[in-house]
Order: sequence, then structure tokens, then C-alpha cells
Amino acid sequence: MGAHFFIDQFKGYNTSAFRKDLIAGAIVGIIAIPLGMAFAIAVGVKPEYGIYTTIIAGTIVAIFGGSRFQIAGPTGAFVPILLGVTMQYGYENLLIAGFMAGVMLLLMGLFRLGSYIKFIPRSVTIGFTSGIAVIIFT
Repeated sequence: MGAHFFIDQFKGYNTSAFRKDLIAGAIVGIIAIPLGMAFAIAVGVKPEYGIYTTIIAGTIVAIFGGSRFQIAGPTGAFVPILLGVTMQYGYENLLIAGFMAGVMLLLMGLFRLGSYIKFIPRSVTIGFTSGIAVIIFT
């Protein structure tokens, strides 16, 4: 991935497209920032940590994401998991746990392990998602 890749991304990009991207970015920010704050509070950390995380993660995905149309933001499914980490290890270790999870995801991507998701039965995925929903709503 060289300089040509980045230059090619902006071919045909004009003021009209920039205006639309600016509006879309503002809308995503208006939604993602309060959501990040709410999730931070739900996990037991200060709301400003949710703001920092939302902005940093959004920037990283915008730069390194796999699609020009990709949107990233906080996800409610992580709240019960992160709350468990916070309760067991304290919020001081939450950053370490998040960093380790990121490294694991990066390694799985580098070794192309995403294709193994097909071996997880759909019923397990649905059960996991439903269980997270029940935990969030109770």
C-alpha cells in the first residue's frame, strides 16, 4: 500500500462529495459521542473516556478501515464484557484488556483467521447475541 493507493482514493473527489461527507461525519459524531459516553458510564468509567475512545477509534477506522463507506462506533454488546473486566480487575486494567483484545484482532486479521467464523454455528451466534441483549436490558 503505497502513496498511489492514497492518491487514487481521492480521484473524482470534489466539493460536493466533501460537503456530503462532512454532513455524514457530523451525524455519525452526534450519535456516536453520546453513545460512547453512555457506554463508558455503564462500564463504570468516567464519561470522558467514552468520548476519547469514540474519537480515537473513529479516526483509526477512518484511516485504516477496509471500506470508504464504513462507519465505526461504540457497540452495546461490549458493555457486559467490559463491565465484567472493570469489576474484576479495576478500571486501571481496562485499557490493558482493550489493548490486548486489539492485538489479538490484529493478529487474527494478519493470519487471515476470519474465514474460520463459518465453523461457528449460526445458533451459537444468535444465542450469544440474544444473551448479550438480555444482560443489557436487565
